Amino acid sequence: MRRDEVDGMDEAWAALDAALEARARAKGPLRLWWRDDDAVRWTPALARLVALAGSVRAPLALAAIPAGLDPALAATLEGAGGEVAVLQHGFAHRNAALRGERAVELGGGRDTRDLLGDLGAGRETLAAAFGPRFLPVMVPPWNRIEARIAEALPGLGFRGLSAFGGEGEQRVPGLRVANAHLDVLRWKGGAHFAGEAKLIAETLLWLERRAGDGAAPFGLLTHHLDHDEATWAFLERFLRCLLRHARPIGADEVFGLVAPRG
Repeated sequence: MRRDEVDGMDEAWAALDAALEARARAKGPLRLWWRDDDAVRWTPALARLVALAGSVRAPLALAAIPAGLDPALAATLEGAGGEVAVLQHGFAHRNAALRGERAVELGGGRDTRDLLGDLGAGRETLAAAFGPRFLPVMVPPWNRIEARIAEALPGLGFRGLSAFGGEGEQRVPGLRVANAHLDVLRWKGGAHFAGEAKLIAETLLWLERRAGDGAAPFGLLTHHLDHDEATWAFLERFLRCLLRHARPIGADEVFGLVAPRG
């Protein structure tokens, strides 16, 4: 990286720090929650993720795929320490999109009744495996869910829904919607690091747009299995920057499943 690029990035990090400090003074600390997708088994990448969450003292919400879940994952998480909740990431993370449509598991060509049967079975699998660590929150694979499926989730016992972007488009009676807002990866052409400059700029834009809403939680999205070293390095620096002025919160608080801490 050229010297001018280094100076530019230092300025970007300083701007982010200043924006977070200004928000904390005006509205109170930013409420930060962290969701990571695609957990199935304990891997070196997941171990690294959980260790990072513990080192910065940030609760972590793992979106786990019920089909093919390694039963040993629950016991390993118990021994790993840290505050880790488990959400449900669809059922098998299998694309059911109709030809020419974008990837989707919770919709597409699947019959509603059959798909809901899978989701209910998946919920039972995760509840049995993780006990109170499991929260009845649906995280749609590819962050897409059709209305016919979303509307049926409360009947299966789900209390929350988390996809990506603005929450206003996904209002569902009986569900609290809390999306992720910043994905550290880009997916076009294969998973790859989105880049420091882009991610800082997107965070600053979110802070600007939500300047008047001090209660709005900011959702960070990661995918531990797809991180390269640049992603890991950014993630640690980003978390430490945010947490100088932000308050990390768990998914239980985000989705109103417990009384807020503090």
